[in-house]
Amino acid sequence: MPRGVAKADLPTKMCPACQRPFAWRKKWERDWDNVVYCSERCRRTRNSAPAA
Repeated sequence: MPRGVAKADLPTKMCPACQRPFAWRKKWERDWDNVVYCSERCRRTRNSAPAA
C-alpha cells in the first residue's frame, strides 16, 4: 500500500519568470507560502523577464 500523496494531488503554483507550473516539494514544506519561483535560475532572472 503506497504511503503519502500522489504527485497529481500536490499543490501547484505558476512561476512568474518562466510562466510554467511547478509542484510542491518536500524541501519547501515549511515555506510553501513564501515560494514564488520554480528554481534558483528563475529567481535570479526575475528582473530580466520579458513583459507580457
